[in-house]
Amino acid sequence: MPELPDLEAIRTFFNARIVDIPIKSAQVRIPIVVRASGEEFFQTLAGNAFELLYRRGKFLVFPLASGHALVVNLMLSGRFRYVTPNERMAAKTCYVITLEDGHEVRYIDDRLMGKTYLVRHDEMQQVPQWAELGPDILDPELTREAFLQRIRRYTGQIKNVLLNQSFIAGIGNAYADEVLFAASIHPYRKRTKITPEELSRLYDAIHEVMAWASAIVAERLENELLPRDEIRYFLRVHQRGGQPCPNCGSPITQIGANQRITNFCRHCQR
Repeated sequence: MPELPDLEAIRTFFNARIVDIPIKSAQVRIPIVVRASGEEFFQTLAGNAFELLYRRGKFLVFPLASGHALVVNLMLSGRFRYVTPNERMAAKTCYVITLEDGHEVRYIDDRLMGKTYLVRHDEMQQVPQWAELGPDILDPELTREAFLQRIRRYTGQIKNVLLNQSFIAGIGNAYADEVLFAASIHPYRKRTKITPEELSRLYDAIHEVMAWASAIVAERLENELLPRDEIRYFLRVHQRGGQPCPNCGSPITQIGANQRITNFCRHCQR
C-alpha cells in the first residue's frame, strides 16, 4: 500500500509535469475503480487541466481548473505511470488520461482495489472516509501538544492506534513498523502502558522517519514512477523478518500473515 513518502513523491513528480497542461482525452478501461461513468469521466476531463496536486492522509488529490477533482485512494496495488502512447498498455490499466503534450497518465491496479472519485472540489465530504480523517501527520497544526492530547482518546495497542486514520492520517503498516522501531516502542504495547516521555519520543520518530524516507523515495522517483517494491529497499525492519536488527544484530521478528505483517526487534523494542 502506498504510504506518505510514496504519495508525496508521486505528488511532486506530477506537479513538475502535468500542471496546466491541457487534457486531450480521458478513457475509463476498467470501470470498477472509477466512481463515475465513463462518459462523465471523459466529459469532465477533456479540455480541462490539472492544478497543483495535494495529499491528505492516503488520498492523492488532482484538482482541475473546472473546480472538480480526482480523489485517488491507491489502496494495496494501485500505481501510476507517466508514459508516451507507444508504451505497452499494462493488462490492468484502469484509466488513461491523455495530455496535449503527448504524455499519458495511466492508473494501473492489479487487484482492482483502488478507488478514484470524481467530485466537485467544494464537495470533498462526499468521498467515503474523507470526513472521518484525523489531522494529516505533516499538518503544522499537529504540534507535539496536539498529538499528545489526541492520543489520550485511544487505548489499544500502539501500532493499531498509529494505523487508525481518524487519529492521525497518513501512516500505514510499513511505516508504522519503522516509526515504532525508531521510537524503541514494542508494537503490541497498549497505549495506556506507554509513558508520556515515550509518546513524546514517538511524535519525534514519526517526523524523523517521514523526513528521511520521503527524501530517499523522492530521489528514486525523480525521473520515473517505480513500483513500490523498488523504492522500499531502505526500510530497516519492515519485511525484514529473520534478518539482523540494524541496531543490535538480533533477528528481526515477523508476526502476522496476509496484508498485515508486523516487524520489530524484541531486544530494542521491549
